Amino acid sequence: MKTSSSLMQGEWIKTRAFAYKNWTMAKRNVFTLLEILFWPVVGFLSVGFLTEFAALKAEMKAFVLVGVVSMGTVQVCQLDVAYVLLYDVWSKALKHGFIAPTGIRHLILGSLFVGMARGGMVFFILMGASYAFFQFDFRVPGAWPVALFLFGLFLSSATVGVLVCILVLVFGNRADVAAWSLVSLMLLVCGVYYPVSILPAWVVPISAAIPLTYYLEYFRQFYGFTPVFSNPLAKGYLLVLGYLGAEIFLMKMALRRAKKTGLLLKLSE
Repeated sequence: MKTSSSLMQGEWIKTRAFAYKNWTMAKRNVFTLLEILFWPVVGFLSVGFLTEFAALKAEMKAFVLVGVVSMGTVQVCQLDVAYVLLYDVWSKALKHGFIAPTGIRHLILGSLFVGMARGGMVFFILMGASYAFFQFDFRVPGAWPVALFLFGLFLSSATVGVLVCILVLVFGNRADVAAWSLVSLMLLVCGVYYPVSILPAWVVPISAAIPLTYYLEYFRQFYGFTPVFSNPLAKGYLLVLGYLGAEIFLMKMALRRAKKTGLLLKLSE
């Protein structure tokens, strides 16, 4: 009979295998460096210099910069979660990833660890650039609120990445565009560059259903902005954990369906 320590060791080995897979693919592809060092920085600087040109007040500049740094972090982190299946789809080897005795939880956690590492790099690079170029200090709220905010961004990224994986298992490689488009859609309704209070009334419930909205509201309150929603941090974590639980279930169902319809074999050699 296996002991709890051996079970935990087995869980860690399976999770680490997916993390190693994503890390190996990332370090071999020069374009993954662009996802960390080029696109987030270019996007950040372009918006940052726009705030300088528009001569925004310090609090308005804080509002915008918090949003653009958050989006850069989420975009990079969620890509790693999505890549755990997309790499196999692009290499026509999807079925091989599900032959091993591993579970959906190992796939998600392993890829998320790499996503947190790469997303964390983006966050701290842009955090330093905020201070160097625009005299905006992300450390004002303190270490603990920054950590809660950043971890919330990582969990939000996981929900997006897992949703992409579900879409891939349902629609095949036609769904890979979602890895880049979903975050752009979130940008419109989560209050990245403007408060959700200015959105049309019918859009606000959509904003309220997305955890990233609450994390942005939570962090911006340290810079003088009153949250539109009460208790934003608690609501953000409750939503994101609920979504992850539901997505794990849906991904299992999608995988089972892909096996029955033969889609898993169509996406493999």
